Amino acid sequence: MSRWLISCGGTGGHLSPGIALAEGLTARGHQVTLLISQKKIDARQIEKYPHFTFLRVPGRGFSWNPVRLVMCVLSQLKGFGFCFRLISRDRPDGIVAFGGFTSAGVTLAGRIRGVPVALHESNRVPGLAVRTLGGLARRVYLPTGVRLTSVRARHIRHVGMPVRREIAPAPRPEACGRLGLNPSHCVLVVFGGSQGSSPLNDWVQAHLRELAAEGIQVYCVTGPGKGEAATMELPVSAGGTVKSVFVPFCDDVATLLSAADLVVSRAGAGTIAELIRCATPAILVPLPHAADDHQRANASFFERQGGGLVVEQSSINRLTSEVFDTIFNDWLLRRFRTNLQRMDRANPLEVMLQDLEELAAAKPDQPPPAGARPLPA
Repeated sequence: MSRWLISCGGTGGHLSPGIALAEGLTARGHQVTLLISQKKIDARQIEKYPHFTFLRVPGRGFSWNPVRLVMCVLSQLKGFGFCFRLISRDRPDGIVAFGGFTSAGVTLAGRIRGVPVALHESNRVPGLAVRTLGGLARRVYLPTGVRLTSVRARHIRHVGMPVRREIAPAPRPEACGRLGLNPSHCVLVVFGGSQGSSPLNDWVQAHLRELAAEGIQVYCVTGPGKGEAATMELPVSAGGTVKSVFVPFCDDVATLLSAADLVVSRAGAGTIAELIRCATPAILVPLPHAADDHQRANASFFERQGGGLVVEQSSINRLTSEVFDTIFNDWLLRRFRTNLQRMDRANPLEVMLQDLEELAAAKPDQPPPAGARPLPA
């Protein structure tokens, strides 16, 4: 049995794979402590996992704004001190950081204390934290085909994003029933990630009656602080009504994606991994101002692999016609689902667990385990 620290706070895209890894490590008899940020969104998301130990680490994201930059540096110093004391006290066998501003302190403290550090990057454009800290890590996990010149090739493994145990497809009628939807009508899910998306929310509101008129049920996750929960019945042009639901947050993503015939969403790596696991076709609208434009790279790869389509936010006026052309095209939806199931054949979690156990068992001056070539995603 070994002890692990997992740094995964700041966004759902960091926290979700951190929890997935914690589930895998504890299932194999290891002890885990998860380091999260002091954001409200982290506190909201961890409510479902009372069996894990979570510690809130000081820290703020990077900014070129002079005032925010000073605040970032000061908070990172506090975070480093917190992590250094924690590592000195608990003496973990390994550290895994999933990027973001919570990774800096624990990675640096782990390196100083001689603890093996692994970094995981889910996006197809490595973020600032992984680019900056990669040279300090004994292992860096990257998506298939992604390179990082600042990290030695022998330290890199190519794996996808681990997905929480609860993210598993359910029969569509059952999923619709849980959400109070009618399985005989098409279901469009609009999902902006853990933070929500105002442009996607606005698009739904502008076209809600048009969608309902064609018999499409809408389930929109608006994001915290971006709208109140509401349910309404809207008329269908052929007669009858369909339900449209708005909720600020969804605790059961697997049910949501299993009920959907089609999803309209942002292109965060976490959302894409969950779409793949549930084999749910999607139209992705990348966030235009995402750091290093990583959502556009994620979306482009998803489209090339045949999981769905991409509509740029600058062309969001095309979105309605794309939804109508896709959601009623059974042949195209089947093709997307087949491609998504093919994309889900790899098991990133099992690859990581085996590799991390070998990493923790190796002596600091030992070379990587034999055959340490980039592994398939």
